[in-house]
Amino acid sequence: MDRLQAWTPPAMLIAFAVFGSLPFWITEIGLYHYLGVEILIWCIYALGFNLLLGYAGLPSFGHGAYFGIGAYAFGLTQFNLWPNLWVCLAAAILAATLFGAVVACFISHRRGIYFALMTIAFGQMFFFIASKWTSVTKGEDGLLNIARLPVELGFAAYPIQRNAAFYWFVFACFVVVAVLLWRIVNSPFGKVIQAIKQNELRMSFLGYRVELYKGAAFVLSCAFSGFAGALFAMAQGGAFVQVMNLQWSGVIVLMTLIGGGLVSFWGPVLGTILYFVARDLLGAYTATWLLWFGLMFMLVVMFKPEGLAGLWRDLRRRGATRTNAAKAGAQPSALLALLRAR
Repeated sequence: MDRLQAWTPPAMLIAFAVFGSLPFWITEIGLYHYLGVEILIWCIYALGFNLLLGYAGLPSFGHGAYFGIGAYAFGLTQFNLWPNLWVCLAAAILAATLFGAVVACFISHRRGIYFALMTIAFGQMFFFIASKWTSVTKGEDGLLNIARLPVELGFAAYPIQRNAAFYWFVFACFVVVAVLLWRIVNSPFGKVIQAIKQNELRMSFLGYRVELYKGAAFVLSCAFSGFAGALFAMAQGGAFVQVMNLQWSGVIVLMTLIGGGLVSFWGPVLGTILYFVARDLLGAYTATWLLWFGLMFMLVVMFKPEGLAGLWRDLRRRGATRTNAAKAGAQPSALLALLRAR
């Protein structure tokens, strides 16, 4: 039982149950299947990003570049090498990992604002290359007609062209990524990067190669971002340079922070759900929905920096405190009644 909880804690099982049942009730509340696909893809992206921001304490403001690299690698592999789902996904992960490794060589020894500025510089460099290298990326027009390749399992192949079928594939990917990331952050490696976040200098004095751990966290985060980008390319039917710009890099930071990624593994998931639900609900009433969402983000940063996950944690603590106080208050009454009976 303890080993099972180490791999799939109760919160994870609840998340899987909610997303696993989503196709059966999402249309009943006036939403649609593709929204579920978007949320799951960006949850994968946000969870991978939070490995870097929330656990390693390394702010990356150019992470959209690796999301876009994964999308382009998926499409280029499909068109020019081998239109096989697993090969294209592997190419997307490999491309994002390699680009992340190159960048990590330059920024892993940086700290604080200097690390953040370097991520912006490299992210904008990749965005500029993708915009101008039109013979490969098609520039502003994007790499179009990327197909949702069938899921080949050897004994059978399952088509995922329809949004309902594609949702189940993305859900399976989300389950694998969530379990894998949970094990990473709770492994000795995860404990070390969390300790580096708390006191980098002390960890270096203890003999840890801080630069290697920071670089590894960055590369792993890029790999998960590239994987999410490949899924996004299938969902959108194309790879577009816009997802690599500074604005979309900022959106993933916003999702992670407003959800509470700094204090909870599931914070990025909460932030992603809030973002897309707000986009569809507020967007139905006003074209300036992002302004209101930005104001909400400002309020969270000012009054509850721990985000939605931190708010939920505090509510649980207050509830537990009141329950304990009620029990403590009831005990003297029971004792008094016993004495009176005697």
